[in-house]
Amino acid sequence: MAEFISAPLALAAEQFAKLPGVGIKTAQRLAYYMLNLPAEEVEDFASSLVKARRGVQLCKCCQNFTDRDLCELCADDNRDNDVICVVESPKDVSAFERSGGYDGSYHVLHGLLSPMDGITAENLKIKELMSRLSTAKEVIMATNPTVEGEATAVYISRLIKPMGIKVSRLAYGLPAGSALEFADDVTLQKALENRNEI
Repeated sequence: MAEFISAPLALAAEQFAKLPGVGIKTAQRLAYYMLNLPAEEVEDFASSLVKARRGVQLCKCCQNFTDRDLCELCADDNRDNDVICVVESPKDVSAFERSGGYDGSYHVLHGLLSPMDGITAENLKIKELMSRLSTAKEVIMATNPTVEGEATAVYISRLIKPMGIKVSRLAYGLPAGSALEFADDVTLQKALENRNEI
């Protein structure tokens, strides 16, 4: 028996399904949920999305999302601008800031090199990074430990090293509190490679 769904509801579900990690069933649940809300709440929801899209821009320095020319982090005089942590996306900046252990600056690439997906260096914010390096002493490559993340880190480090700037990579290995028996092969390999003297 075919499922009946009205055209406007189906269109709303299609839009929700475009979100990352949202399948068609979840998209339909979200569409039904929105239709059960008071009209004012749905209008407020839609309005806030439109305002965010129109009001958020890229920071002129680090390329993070902001509603000003410079984001709060780049405008903070207490940050160490000699160290630049290069990340894939704005959500990575949020993760580092939550940790509270880093007081340098950031640079957001807005993606990773992936020639198979048509993403080349020209599609990323690499040119903007290179223009910031005149006073940098260290660049930390904090891309994810995936094939694309590693390729991007190597590509950028090859551009920077001839400038005499230190390029480092985040250490990878076993998370605190984990058991060896549950670690995958790559994690164990990285833990061995990045071991420290005690």
